[in-house]
Amino acid sequence: MSNQVRIGKTNLYVNPIGLGTNAVGGHNLFQNLDEEAGRELVRTGIANGINFLDTAFIYGPKRSEEIIGEVVKEIGSRSQLVIATKAAHKFVGKDIVIDNSPSFLKQSVEESLQRLQTDYIDLFYIHFPDKDTPKDEAVGVLKQLKDEGKIRAIGVSNFSIEQLREANKDGYVDVYQGEYNLLSRDAEKELFPYAINNGISYIPYFPLASGLLTGKYNKNTNLEEKRGKFFQKETFEATLEKMEHIRDIANGKGAEVAHVVLAWYLTREAIDVIIPGAKRAEQVLNNLKTLEIQLTDAEIQEIDRVFQS
Repeated sequence: MSNQVRIGKTNLYVNPIGLGTNAVGGHNLFQNLDEEAGRELVRTGIANGINFLDTAFIYGPKRSEEIIGEVVKEIGSRSQLVIATKAAHKFVGKDIVIDNSPSFLKQSVEESLQRLQTDYIDLFYIHFPDKDTPKDEAVGVLKQLKDEGKIRAIGVSNFSIEQLREANKDGYVDVYQGEYNLLSRDAEKELFPYAINNGISYIPYFPLASGLLTGKYNKNTNLEEKRGKFFQKETFEATLEKMEHIRDIANGKGAEVAHVVLAWYLTREAIDVIIPGAKRAEQVLNNLKTLEIQLTDAEIQEIDRVFQS
């Protein structure tokens, strides 16, 4: 297994391949989810050296945190694990509102602690920005909870660069989570430089662009069944062409396309760890093969060039 890496300026050390767990109990996100399969993929990840689990209140809602809490308790490995969770969604009747108020974040941390059956959360994120709360006040309450030992590191997710600057006014933000992949590279313009200059670790979500960057699609794929920005006809066809460059690199290493893509992210200075999701235990094992990939400088530059937007 690869050596562990430090997440930014935190005291959290992790395998650079973590596990995104929105398909563990995320019944509101995926149809017909099998909870036992979710438990099994968490067990498999932990048994094979993954020690960074990424969840959130809204996955389920609540159910992902509960299942992770159950599995970790069953295995008895809490001190070896780094657990990240997120909150911001508040149910008001049948509506969901985004709330970053200090009182709501405080309550959210307490409730996550109970669902995860733990007395501390390693990394707690504000999942989405609201419109009203000054972001440094929102982060300020997380700093208090950190001082109390209830959380170990502070994260924000989906913030604009302006919101991130406000949130980090006192230098308390440790991690930023946002969209980033070879097809969505906007974060390189402002978020990456800010993160690097402030010791903030950038953790990308959608690293495989809803599966498009795995290399499993081809020109015969029926796009009518696919939704989302990556599967618009022009984007899709242009991406398939670019993927051939990655396929050549992967073939030369006896590896899969997805492993090369994920390995490329780990060459970015702002990124310490990636959290590809999985629905089945074998996908977790497959993601770990990324650690065997060594990209040359020439290969890193070629991927960069081919996917320049």
